[in-house]
Amino acid sequence: MNILSLDTCFDACSAAAGRGLRSLTPGIAFAFETMQKGHAERLLPMIETVMAEAGLEFKSLDRIAVTYGPGTFTGTRICVSAARALALATGAEIVALSSLRLMAMSARIPAAPTRRIAIATDARRGEVYFEVFDRHSLQTVVEAQCAAIPDAANLLGPGPVVIAGSGAEQVAIAARRERIDATAILPDLLPDALDMLFPACELPISSVVRPLYLRPPDAKPPAPSPFLGAGA
Repeated sequence: MNILSLDTCFDACSAAAGRGLRSLTPGIAFAFETMQKGHAERLLPMIETVMAEAGLEFKSLDRIAVTYGPGTFTGTRICVSAARALALATGAEIVALSSLRLMAMSARIPAAPTRRIAIATDARRGEVYFEVFDRHSLQTVVEAQCAAIPDAANLLGPGPVVIAGSGAEQVAIAARRERIDATAILPDLLPDALDMLFPACELPISSVVRPLYLRPPDAKPPAPSPFLGAGA
């Protein structure tokens, strides 16, 4: 199976291409760059690079794997829009994964005896994008949400629990105030498209992929001018 995966949800841009992923000799290429802006300009050149390095043509793609959020509004839109456009152009099927679940799947998370792993990424304004998973099955225990830090801490359940992501330390501190055994790890953890390649072989096909924002945009339309409709 030939798959292209991509992510731009948070402060990184990543793409990975896999040729013959179900064969004994798969070819894989990947790229990952941290960045706070510029995802739109960087993503397409990155895709072209990994496709070429993997020896893949766009017409040979079977699937495009994409994260659909949560994340920054611009980054999430870029990711989903790129996947839709590529699927339309190539005829490839789309499979999708939330950014928080992809982070929970990271090989960087060390093995530990805790039953739960939480992902908490800084959403600013004293909030985090937050989800709790069973450590072994990766089934969701607490649904993805944008929560105030104290609320996220109280949703962790009985410890011990490990929390990863840019908001992990803040949630762990709040949890320990409530006598919950919580440990923060990997504050630099971000979604990585490479981690999607092999799971994408088994993910269900998504007929419609929409961005998951979890909260309204910070930017608001301007108020109507008091001069509109006024006489000369």
